[in-house]
Amino acid sequence: MTMCLAIPLTIEEIQDKSAVASANGISQKIRIDFLPDIQIGDEVLVHAGFAIEKIDKEEAMKTKEVYKELFDVIK
Repeated sequence: MTMCLAIPLTIEEIQDKSAVASANGISQKIRIDFLPDIQIGDEVLVHAGFAIEKIDKEEAMKTKEVYKELFDVIK
């Protein structure tokens, strides 16, 4: 069995079917083809460069905190 991770990112800019999204000061360009109603400031789960689901801001913050704790331990 394989497991995929989706990372929560905040939409910063939108350009057609692409967007710039960020978390913890790191930005990346993503595709938003699957979520045509996304707006700047929305939180999305991103997998393999695609926004796959819009999520609640509170849940996004919880998940981002878990990732931050994990990365702090790895450093």
